[in-house]
Amino acid sequence: MERFGLVGLPNAGKSSLYNALTGGGALAAPYAFATKDPNIGVAKVPDERLDRLAAMSASKNVVHAAVEVVDIGGLVEGASKGEGLGNKFLANIREVDAIVFVLRAFADDDVSGSPDPLEHLRVVELELALADLETVEKRLHQATRQAKLDRSIGDELAALQAAEAALSDGRPLYRAGLSADHRAALAPHFLLTNRRVLAVVNVGEDELDRIPELEALVAAELTDAGDDVETIGMCVQLEAEAATIVDPAERAEMLEGFGLGEGALFRMVRSSYHLLGLRTFLTTGEKESRAWTFYEGSTAPQCAGRIHTDFQRGFIRAEVIQWDELLEIGSWNRAKELGKIRLEGKDYVAQDGDVMEFRFNV
Repeated sequence: MERFGLVGLPNAGKSSLYNALTGGGALAAPYAFATKDPNIGVAKVPDERLDRLAAMSASKNVVHAAVEVVDIGGLVEGASKGEGLGNKFLANIREVDAIVFVLRAFADDDVSGSPDPLEHLRVVELELALADLETVEKRLHQATRQAKLDRSIGDELAALQAAEAALSDGRPLYRAGLSADHRAALAPHFLLTNRRVLAVVNVGEDELDRIPELEALVAAELTDAGDDVETIGMCVQLEAEAATIVDPAERAEMLEGFGLGEGALFRMVRSSYHLLGLRTFLTTGEKESRAWTFYEGSTAPQCAGRIHTDFQRGFIRAEVIQWDELLEIGSWNRAKELGKIRLEGKDYVAQDGDVMEFRFNV
């Protein structure tokens, strides 16, 4: 399961966001390092398409896609040199697939430090860049000597040199304009800033009207990161309170009462999911409707393998229809009768929202 790490300065709202996403019980306290060891939980990826298909099929069971969420202890200026939780903090980040920056944009008398989200972003990015610089310098020293005898590492050497130049200026790699080849060559080193980022701007309950403004402010600062970074503004405290309401109608009523629509929590999970290039195909029937995760660009046999390896090994064909067309028709059997179910072979590249059944023989 793909893993997302919540990162930010102490008391930025990471643990509250973790609890809202996972229903966990992480300690959220107004003092630094309330979280010393990472909390790990699972967040369901909301998907209206799946819910509607389940209703159409009168499914007895509904299984959403999910991602793992890690609440990592607060980062402080100097973490790359051992301040705060230091290396323990940095080691926890290395184990996640994507990073969610939680940036505080609210004032609180119980919390020290600036409520400026750009200042929070500056500290977080600088510390991660400095930690990466140390890693890159060590490997670059080794690679420079190896290159004299082994020309095959030339691509890695060039990527390390480009990374060192950017990181020396305090620029994270996702904002450095490195080529895709350089980014790929750096992947084996598990650099902290060579991955995708979602920036969550956490505003106070009394400043909900400033969400668009503050979200735009941070997004403008991160423009040079392109598709590697997304920005979402929200009030984490309200989202966390809404998440505790079991009844969907009551939860929606609360969020609507604050003018927050469906809330930003669902949008955040979907954005995190898509940042990693994850997509969803669906299966539906009376017994179960389920969302299955696949990587963008996967073929039909690879998707079949997400259900069971035998499905991929003995793949014959896939029966495919887009979710909205199936809903419009009303049932899988009716779609078959109308000739709307497509037969796709081994070269078919799956699309997000495909409803699929697989034929195989082992």
